[in-house]
Amino acid sequence: MAQQGNNVESEKCSCSICLDLLKDPVTIPCGHSYCMDCIKNHCDVEDQRRIHSCPQCRKEFIPRPGLVKNTMLAELVEDLKRTGFQAAAADHCYAGPEDVACDVCTGRKKKAVKSCLVCMASYCENHLQPHHYAPTFDKHKIIVASANLQQNICCRHNEVMKIFCRTDQQCICYLCLMDEHKGHETVPAAAERTEKQKELQERRQQIQQRIQDQEKDVKLLQQEVEAIDGSADKAVEDNEKIFTDLIRLIQKRSSAVKQQIRSQQETEVSRVKELQEKLEQEITELKRKDAELEKLLNTEDHTQFLQNYPSLSALSESTHSSSINIRPLRYFEDVTAAVSELREKIQDILRDTNFSLAITEVDVLLPQPEPKSRAGFLKYFREITLDPNTANSYMALSEGNRKATLTKQQLFYDSHPDRFTTRFQVLNRESLTGRCYWEVEWRGEVFVAASYKDISRTGASVNCVLGHTEKSWGLFCSKRGYKFYHNKVQTPVPGRVSSRIGVYLDHRAGILSFYSVSETMTLLYRVQTTFTQPLYAGIRLLDEGNSAELSKVK
Repeated sequence: MAQQGNNVESEKCSCSICLDLLKDPVTIPCGHSYCMDCIKNHCDVEDQRRIHSCPQCRKEFIPRPGLVKNTMLAELVEDLKRTGFQAAAADHCYAGPEDVACDVCTGRKKKAVKSCLVCMASYCENHLQPHHYAPTFDKHKIIVASANLQQNICCRHNEVMKIFCRTDQQCICYLCLMDEHKGHETVPAAAERTEKQKELQERRQQIQQRIQDQEKDVKLLQQEVEAIDGSADKAVEDNEKIFTDLIRLIQKRSSAVKQQIRSQQETEVSRVKELQEKLEQEITELKRKDAELEKLLNTEDHTQFLQNYPSLSALSESTHSSSINIRPLRYFEDVTAAVSELREKIQDILRDTNFSLAITEVDVLLPQPEPKSRAGFLKYFREITLDPNTANSYMALSEGNRKATLTKQQLFYDSHPDRFTTRFQVLNRESLTGRCYWEVEWRGEVFVAASYKDISRTGASVNCVLGHTEKSWGLFCSKRGYKFYHNKVQTPVPGRVSSRIGVYLDHRAGILSFYSVSETMTLLYRVQTTFTQPLYAGIRLLDEGNSAELSKVK
């Protein structure tokens, strides 16, 4: 039993490469241990493919794994050597049924560690030594021990196949070259292998590039999923708030209408009751008068009758009309009709408004290519106007707020927090998202720009200058040429000067492109970034008389 236990210990302390007890045991990052020389040789072989792996678990390492001395295993191996169990480990040096056996060993054969493609034989470590030192074997090709060496022998001529026939795409021996492959295109097998290796390396590079591209696409898709989820959650939250506010507003309006009705009810009832009281008082007075007249009629004394007649016969005029126009249940029908009309309008709005139209189509499969022609760009054309509330007081707007001109006289615009106070700049009114295109006709020295809405509007610093902040991008246009500006960085832009500039925006893809528009579209500068806010078209004028107009495409 003790012998069996020691055998187990020796197995644990054996190198899985040479199958002997560990010599200078080292451990690689996956946790497996080997002889230092064995793992170094293994890594030397794998240096050619630039990816190293553990001989046991096949875990891959890039770059070559570091080797750490395993002190505990080293001590355990020394203990086993002292107790005489190294022989048990030595049994692992002999070939088993599934191992490649040394072709030179007699009797019990040891495991082969290498095979020679010239000798067409496999050798254990001892019998391989001549190949390391004898000059005779300098040109022999040594590979890891293989049991398939026989496949390198021609089955017809029993010769080593060192030639590759490109015509028939197969390996042949030199006798085959003189026989059925005569006249075929042939090369040494080593040369063909080199060519094929190059092809395989190129394919691997293509595959690795595709892997990188698709991994990048997967990350982009994940970001898109997170963006969609975040946008949907925010839209739900915002819409719940809007509808809650709308319901609260309707409830407040309903309460106000109810209060108005009750107040008017109280006023009208008070007026009617006041009239009712006066009528009742008049009725009482008339009844008293009637009683006096009845008493006079029944007087038998002619003298008293005639004396009292003048004072009793006169009838005073009524203070109220004898007919009152009653309109039962019609006092507040106008209010009900107005509320009913409001309800119908709201129902029409809710029925006719297709909220899904406001939801941008989610395009996550492939980025849309940029158009190639002006006709292609015009499919995304947006007719936009300048916002007077942002215009500097020396900029005159005309052509339906599409044209800005720098004037000598200050204009008297209303005070507004969005107005540029120190720079001759203006932004458009409509926010720009998705894919859109607009054109600017310019004269003088002009910046054609795009900016976030929260760019600074006041002060003398560059924080409010279009193209000079991280929140804006601007193309400077003059007769001398173009320059692109962003975040205080100036970039010269080559290109033929044209008085019309086209601007293409793909907000989701983070693309902002400036084109010179003439007979053809010439790309001047393209921005590739990530936009975190909607953009606004901007114009900056430098000198009096300079102008820029947002074109209307006919």
